[in-house]
Amino acid sequence: MKIINVDAYQIFDSRGLPTVEAVVELDSGICGVGLVPSGASTGQFEALELRDGDAARFQGKSVYQAIANIKTELAPALAGKEVSQQAMLDQIMCEVDGTANKSRLGANAILAVSLAIADANAKAQGLPLFKTLAPTCSANLLPLPEIQLVGGGAHAQWRTDIQDFLIIVNGAKSYNDTLEVTSNIYRTAEGMLKQRGLLAGAADEGGFWPTFDSHEAIFEFVVEAIQRAGYQPGRDVSISLDIAASDLYSDGQYHLPLDGKSYTSEEFLALMLDWCERYPVLSIEDPFADTDFAAWKAFTREVGDRIQIIGDDLFTTNISRIEQGITEKLANSVLIKLNQIGTVSETLKAIEVTQNAGWLPVVSARSGETEDAFISHLAVATNAGQLKVGSFTRSERMVKWNEVIRIERALSGYSEFVGGSIFQQLKQLEPA
Repeated sequence: MKIINVDAYQIFDSRGLPTVEAVVELDSGICGVGLVPSGASTGQFEALELRDGDAARFQGKSVYQAIANIKTELAPALAGKEVSQQAMLDQIMCEVDGTANKSRLGANAILAVSLAIADANAKAQGLPLFKTLAPTCSANLLPLPEIQLVGGGAHAQWRTDIQDFLIIVNGAKSYNDTLEVTSNIYRTAEGMLKQRGLLAGAADEGGFWPTFDSHEAIFEFVVEAIQRAGYQPGRDVSISLDIAASDLYSDGQYHLPLDGKSYTSEEFLALMLDWCERYPVLSIEDPFADTDFAAWKAFTREVGDRIQIIGDDLFTTNISRIEQGITEKLANSVLIKLNQIGTVSETLKAIEVTQNAGWLPVVSARSGETEDAFISHLAVATNAGQLKVGSFTRSERMVKWNEVIRIERALSGYSEFVGGSIFQQLKQLEPA
């Protein structure tokens, strides 16, 4: 099946901002599509999302140049090529771009086409996407969800400084159990906020957006919601945090305006350790700035055998940065975002490098999402074991959770779910 045409046009993400959709057409008439997400809290080492910067059009957020780059440069380079050669096609596009961070053509342009190639290849083979993305993998592990309950930081106009308070149903015995428990906790939390007169909108990813007096109050709210829903914190349901600490770090200190406090690196490390001791925290993402390697190492040394420590801004799905982190034992988990690196094949390689080190990959959505469910297939295709797409509301989030249900049905009894036991792997890692 050969590529005969590549087209693209502007669509809109879940925040109503422009993004790119690409279509790859094969000589058989089959078409694959690729829809690109977009982040609000972006790391400095991410591949470049190209926007036009024309204030007269969508306040500078339009993506017409990225679309033009697809039509005038990527389409001719891919014409006549075999669609099944994902890695080769991705490499061709990277070479046409010619920059280390895909800044000339735009990572959003390249990723849109890369996603569409993967989709077209699956359709050409008459197979679901999760079976063709990583064909040498057993591809049957259903992911454990990580689901936002309270949004903050750049995702919620800095109502809180910590970006996400999430829950992980680590006691669940099945994927459907995780959704039922999450639904119960989400609705319980909603009722608590209504009762207190605090229910006021949702963050970019669907989590609640109330006003709290302190981060301690948020912890107490989340723990109470878990308990009121009938579950035991820590045993049945645990807390996951996305600190997004690079956004809090300036002038050599970490700043938490909500608490009216600033911390040195050593003091912020002590705060993170204190939170892990006082609350049922199972996972922490970006607890320190992406340049504060000493704090990452010390934290991993202290709690890396029992807490998942995820690098997002630290690694940005970049293979060389992940390899550096593995060598220096900076963390034990990597957040995987397709648009941080810009191609499907590089994303697959990033997951492979993570897993080969005994670390845990967490496949993730962005704050600006689409109705596409590609990452649900990616999580299962690679047996990643975890999926983070936001909260338990809004269709651009629910489509990802729902797609895993469909994948489980397609596996017809051959699926596997290990749930919270995936974190046992952390105990086997050599201490930092």
